[in-house]
Amino acid sequence: MTIKPIRNEQDYSAALEQAADLIVREDARSRDDLDVLQAVIERWETAQCAIPAPTPMHAIRFRMEQLGLTARDLKPYLGSKSRISEILSGQRQLTVDQIRALNRHLRIPAESLIGETKHEPPRKPSTASIAAIEKLKTLGVMKTREGIDAFLARARKAAPAMAMLRKSRTDRTNAKTDLGALEAWCAAVLLIAEQKTLPKSAKRDRSPEAARRLAQLSGKRNSLARVEAELAKLGIILVILDHLPGTFLDGAAMCRGDGTPIIALTLRHDRLDNFWFTLLHEFAHVSCHLVEGTTIIVDDLEVSSSEGIEAEADAFAREALIPIKTWQTASGDLGTEELMAVAAKAGVHPAIVAGRWRYENQDYRRFSKLVGRGEVRCHFVSTVA
Repeated sequence: MTIKPIRNEQDYSAALEQAADLIVREDARSRDDLDVLQAVIERWETAQCAIPAPTPMHAIRFRMEQLGLTARDLKPYLGSKSRISEILSGQRQLTVDQIRALNRHLRIPAESLIGETKHEPPRKPSTASIAAIEKLKTLGVMKTREGIDAFLARARKAAPAMAMLRKSRTDRTNAKTDLGALEAWCAAVLLIAEQKTLPKSAKRDRSPEAARRLAQLSGKRNSLARVEAELAKLGIILVILDHLPGTFLDGAAMCRGDGTPIIALTLRHDRLDNFWFTLLHEFAHVSCHLVEGTTIIVDDLEVSSSEGIEAEADAFAREALIPIKTWQTASGDLGTEELMAVAAKAGVHPAIVAGRWRYENQDYRRFSKLVGRGEVRCHFVSTVA
C-alpha cells in the first residue's frame, strides 16, 4: 500500500478509507502501514484544528479579567493612559521593556505578548535628563558647574558596584523608569552616604527583633526625628532624597563602598503609613538580601512583584509593624476605636494600622484622615523639595 502526504480534503478522505481497511487486517505489514498512516492523519488534523495563539491585546485583556484589573492598574507596566488605550485597542505594539514588565509582574506568557508582529526596540540606557540634573542641583547634591559624567564618576569612585546598575533591572522597578535618572539618583544617595558617620558603638543588629523595635519607635514622640539615630545604632545609614523626574521610587537598599548598608527613602507619598512600611521593607532587604553580587535594590512599591526577595521583604515589614496575631484582631469592618486599640496593642502609630487596612481591603476612602498625610516631608527638608 502506498501512503502519501495529505495536502487537501480529498487526500484526507482517502487516508481515512485506507485506515479503515488496514485496521481490520492482522498481518505485520498492515499494522506497520497503519501506524505510519495514523501519524500522517494526526499531523493533518492537528494543523487543521490548531487554535490560533492569542494576540498580545487579547492576552493582556484575559489576564486583566482574571485578576480584576482596570486599565489604570497597568500604568506601572505600560505607561500613560493614552498608551494603555492604544495597546488595549491593538493600535500600538508593545515594547520589549513592556513585555518584560507584563511577564514579570502579571505572569503573562512571553510568547503571548510577543505575537507575530514587530515590536518597538528596548530603551537604551541614557544619561540623566535635563530635568533630573536640574533637580539634583536644586537639592544641592550636584555641584552647580559639574557635568553628569563627572558626577557619576565621583559616585563610582565611592561605590564601584554602582556601575552594575545599568546592566540589570530589579523586579520592582517601574517599566516607565528613566534608567539614566535612576542611576543619577543612586549616585546621589551614595555620595550623601559618604559624608555620614556611624557611632563606634554601632551594633550590626539586623534581626526581626531589631526591626520590631524600630517599628515601635513610630508610636513614640518625635519618632521621625529619631529614626536616623536609631538606624545608626544598628550600623545602617539613612538617606532621605527626593525622587528625580522619571524614577518612580519609594526607596532603596544599597551598600556604600566600605560595605556599610544604606536605606534610602524618597518620601514621594508623604504619608506616615507609607514611610514606616517602606522603611521596614528596605530594612528587610538590608537584613536578608544585600549580599555579594547584590549591592543595590530599588523599589517602586506600587508595582506588584512575584520575585522571592520582594515577597520576603513585604512579609518581613508587615510582621515587624503589626505581628500577625495582633492583626488578626483587626479583620472585618474595623472602626476607629478598634483601629486605635490594635495600634496600641502593636505599639505602633495608628497610621500604620489604617494604611494596612486600606491596602488589604482596597478601600482608600476609609481612614483617609488617619494615615498621616503631609506629616513626613516637613521633618526632612534638606534633601526633599
